[in-house]
Amino acid sequence: MRQLHVRMARWSARHAGRAIAGWFAFVVLCLVAGITVGTREATTEDFWVGEAGRAEAMATEGGLQREPTERILIRARSGQLDMPEAEKAAQDVTGRMRALPEVKSVAAPVRSKDGKALLVSVVMNGPELKGRQNVVPLLEQTAAVGRSHPGVIVEETGSPAISKGVNDQRGEDLALSERISLPVTVITLLVVFGSVIMAGVPLLLALSSIAAAIGLSMVASHVMPDSGVGMNLILLIGLAVGVDYTLFYLKREREERARAGGRLSSEALVELAAATAGRAIVVSGLAVIVSTATLYLATDVIFSSLATGTILVVAVAVASSLTVLPALLVKIGRQSERLAPRRAARRAKRGEPAPAPKPETGRVFTALLKPARTRPALTLCLSVLVMLGLAAPALGLKLIDPGKDTFSRDIPAMQVYDRLTESFPELLVKHEVVTRSDPKHAAQVRQALEDLGHRAQADPLFAEDPEPAVRTSSDGRISVLELAVPHPAPSAEAIESLAHLRQDHIPATVGLLSGVETGVSGDVARGRDYVAHESDKLPLVIGFLLLMTFLMTVWAFRSVVLGVIGVVLNLLSAGASLGLLVLVFQGTWAQDLLAFDSLGAIASRVPLFLVVILFGLSMDYQVFVVSRIQEARQNGMSPREAVLEGLNRSAKVVTSAAIVMVTVFGGFVALHLTEMKQMGFCLAAAVLLDAVIVRLMVLPSALLLLGERAWWPLRPARGGPGRSETPATGPLAEVG
Repeated sequence: MRQLHVRMARWSARHAGRAIAGWFAFVVLCLVAGITVGTREATTEDFWVGEAGRAEAMATEGGLQREPTERILIRARSGQLDMPEAEKAAQDVTGRMRALPEVKSVAAPVRSKDGKALLVSVVMNGPELKGRQNVVPLLEQTAAVGRSHPGVIVEETGSPAISKGVNDQRGEDLALSERISLPVTVITLLVVFGSVIMAGVPLLLALSSIAAAIGLSMVASHVMPDSGVGMNLILLIGLAVGVDYTLFYLKREREERARAGGRLSSEALVELAAATAGRAIVVSGLAVIVSTATLYLATDVIFSSLATGTILVVAVAVASSLTVLPALLVKIGRQSERLAPRRAARRAKRGEPAPAPKPETGRVFTALLKPARTRPALTLCLSVLVMLGLAAPALGLKLIDPGKDTFSRDIPAMQVYDRLTESFPELLVKHEVVTRSDPKHAAQVRQALEDLGHRAQADPLFAEDPEPAVRTSSDGRISVLELAVPHPAPSAEAIESLAHLRQDHIPATVGLLSGVETGVSGDVARGRDYVAHESDKLPLVIGFLLLMTFLMTVWAFRSVVLGVIGVVLNLLSAGASLGLLVLVFQGTWAQDLLAFDSLGAIASRVPLFLVVILFGLSMDYQVFVVSRIQEARQNGMSPREAVLEGLNRSAKVVTSAAIVMVTVFGGFVALHLTEMKQMGFCLAAAVLLDAVIVRLMVLPSALLLLGERAWWPLRPARGGPGRSETPATGPLAEVG
């Protein structure tokens, strides 16, 4: 056995103590390295895309970029606002805020049109994305003012406070997800193995892999900045694949142990498991990594962070399965070997027979496999029709970039935001028109921007503002005009106002000037341009993903037909899960059931990310199921016998692994953030459909109908039982 993964397993099995110590030293080293260098967070510039990004770059060039701003709302506890008391509170909050080093400036109080509220705007120092880290002192001072002026309510909101609230809520949600998924994972593993020790091994390795990946991701952020979402994926994917890979390896080691009947040592059994399951884990891990790497083609900092976190945790999970897992199995095996004579003696003393081996498949799995075994053509047609039916709603997919208007109202800052925008609707949305020109044209540009402002006032989609203010950089090159829209960012009115601005108002004013570069930014423009950017990249990412899936399958099994089947089956799984996602989250019927407020659309990042991840995870099951079929085929079975044997040996463990994944992903449905709910639901649905319908019905039916043709262009088998049907040419071929 000259393969690297087998040599690694052999060394770990023969030096178990050193392998275990080395692994945990590696985990500690990764964490220490990560904590030492820290995380390099993405800056505002890293998020710039499209025209909105170009406009923000111009504004930053002139020192007119968007700054983190907090809003202090002062209102009555009931009835009319006591204006003298409110003004005293405004004076108090102004003085306190100006004394803070985090504050750049404080604006004069502004009274709402209905006279029921007073607003104090506070501009913070530093870049926009740093606001949430520096907002705590401001929130503390606002609370202190509220206590000092009990006659009025003093509360704070703004992008920094909302971002902090979302971040805090995300942390609470992740803790909740862990409390849900970990117990169910343990129970599932106990059912599969019937042993606390054996159930604890997959969980231990998954958690240690997650810890190592977290440290490595902090180091990697200095090459590719972290957008703040990578940690979520490390926890989500790490627990799922970490448990899965260990589960497959453990199951194979137990099979080899049962087959050997005590004739082989624990070291030899681990080496045999490495030669089969170990190789499948390597190929499966590579498939996930290659699939996920296609996200880098989106040239988006968020997708790059997601890709980096997923790739690191999958790579570490594969490494743990090939290094420390063999050592742990040897330690556990030696203990079992020492206890075996005592158990046998106790059974003999009681006159009990030796326990019979458990069947590979129970009644449930036998029932699930029966349709494909008895009527493959009918099963294939019906299963594909079901998957296509589930995928149909995806044709009506609508995308939206979720902004602060879509965040959970359980966040206190969001509750204040709703009250603020009710009193000051002009603060809902602002379009920022940015121009760059030669300084000698500054007066012309300013006049054109003022004309643009007056033109917008005549448009009912824009808020009333008697004198739109134009800001110009000190060198006269950059000018910015802000136009208010009294509609929330995701609304059709706000989106339409952006279209009016870009397509009608700007061409009729600033657009008439030669040598003037113009761009529109703001929350609506950011969201629309981001969705357009992703839509432009989607064909490239999906095309490359399909190609990589095909090539990985052909490389793994040396079969063009299996490569095509793999692509088609992955498309079925992804399509059906996206259809369910649209059906559940794009409408309103499931809002109360799953505790979310429908956006009328799907978060723009969700479909592309899910398709990529689902292709990788689907390859997990493809590799483990087909490798068992290929192994049976190489042992001399006919194509039909090989399919049935491979399914009998893999169905239970694949379904058990799917239960773990569904539990982990399904836990995210209980979270507050709608985007995370959508991701968790879609991943859970896809894994369940893939493990039950695709791998137990569609795949075996197709292979049974194709027979020997499924392995084209390999030569057909001619041997009898015990003889290899095909030469061991593929990466998953049996080794001697």
